[in-house]
Amino acid sequence: MQESDLYLPLKKYLEKQDYEVKGEVENCDVVAIKTDSPPTIIELKLSLNLDVILQAVDRLKLSPIVYIGVPHSCGALKRKKKKRVVKLLKMLGLGLVAINPKRSTTEIVLSPTKYTPKQSKPRQQWLISEFVTLTGDPNLGGASTKIGRMTAYKQQAIEIAHYLKKHGATKASDLAQTLGIPKTRNILYDNHYGWFEGLGKGIYRLTIIGSQSLDAFED
Repeated sequence: MQESDLYLPLKKYLEKQDYEVKGEVENCDVVAIKTDSPPTIIELKLSLNLDVILQAVDRLKLSPIVYIGVPHSCGALKRKKKKRVVKLLKMLGLGLVAINPKRSTTEIVLSPTKYTPKQSKPRQQWLISEFVTLTGDPNLGGASTKIGRMTAYKQQAIEIAHYLKKHGATKASDLAQTLGIPKTRNILYDNHYGWFEGLGKGIYRLTIIGSQSLDAFED
């Protein structure tokens, strides 16, 4: 399949919408014009990649109505990717067209719109809280994985474990007061890493696994 194979089905579709359509106008793959409307520009590609996205963004200098046209079988339209692709193009103010040359059909997946993402205040506050609570800068940006990433929660669990290793079984309330960690009781009770063992009456001690794990966090 060639990019030019996408042109005629798209042209046919647009002409039914009362557009006059021409190909390869001023480096634009497709230009469609309707009376009293800005020109509609469509860039045709066999796959949705960064190059065509940058190209389409550049076309926004010529018109606010810019689409990317791809085959209906394009990988970006598969179920797992489609939602994220549509979200990205929506943020950029671009539209998306799926074209089936064999059936000569065209589907508008997304129309260009001005997009203002809705921010989540709770998630933003969680981000700030994690930033403030995290001691130092323990992770390399871009290099950390979910398994190896140090979190504020893990730092606090390590601090609690170190205390228990040094002082032995301790009441959760005393730990919270001594270490200044308000969520000490939750960390001990959740026992996310298997480091703690409850002895009853709010008293906890370090497990063998916890003691061995601390060797990696001596600093």
